[in-house]
Amino acid sequence: MMIEKSGTIRLREIPVPESATPEQAELAQGMVRVNHLYRSALKVAVTQMEILDEEFASLYDHSPIHHIEYRIKTLDSIVDKLKRNGFEVTIDNIYAHINDVAGIRVICNYLDDIYYLRSLLTRTESFKVIREVDYIAHPKESGYRSLHLIIDVPIVISEGTLHLPVEIQLRTIAMDMWASLEHELRYKSDRDFDEEETARLRLCSDAISEIDREMQNIYQGKDAEYEAPVEAKP
Repeated sequence: MMIEKSGTIRLREIPVPESATPEQAELAQGMVRVNHLYRSALKVAVTQMEILDEEFASLYDHSPIHHIEYRIKTLDSIVDKLKRNGFEVTIDNIYAHINDVAGIRVICNYLDDIYYLRSLLTRTESFKVIREVDYIAHPKESGYRSLHLIIDVPIVISEGTLHLPVEIQLRTIAMDMWASLEHELRYKSDRDFDEEETARLRLCSDAISEIDREMQNIYQGKDAEYEAPVEAKP
């Protein structure tokens, strides 16, 4: 199952005043081009993961991917991130400094599925890992757990082959539940969390991590035919 989190950026959505300079009008046109190119990279990466998931299901009668969510970063978020990092809002700076314009969240059933998918993705000649951060082996202080990859994705366009970064987050169903609720509590409510409440959230994360491992063990005990390669485990 695929879930798209945002829509296409269209030229009419980008304010271009009548008094706009040629540079401003060019920027607006460039934003639409950025959206198209990164959406194309998103499709390539998502399709590749669907292919791997279907092949794995046919070989092992097990689908490692529960569902996929994907989105293109909103125009406001792109502009805010550039300004926050001290960069001028230009098309060149988007390509040079924003690695998560295209983002994919892969929700897996079990822990081993995460690392096996990672190993499959990085074995292909098409995709190159630009950056990897393992928040499963080394959780954030808040308790956040997920495997983050920035993948270089080639897309074929009329001018030739272009390489763009796509951010991929891989997490279990349980990790995603914690992350979603933690985000809801912290950023979508008016509450200020004190140290005690922050510690309670971390305890919940630790408990969910233990559940993830126990569910993995139960699954492997039930169906010993499937087990991810040793090198693919954390």
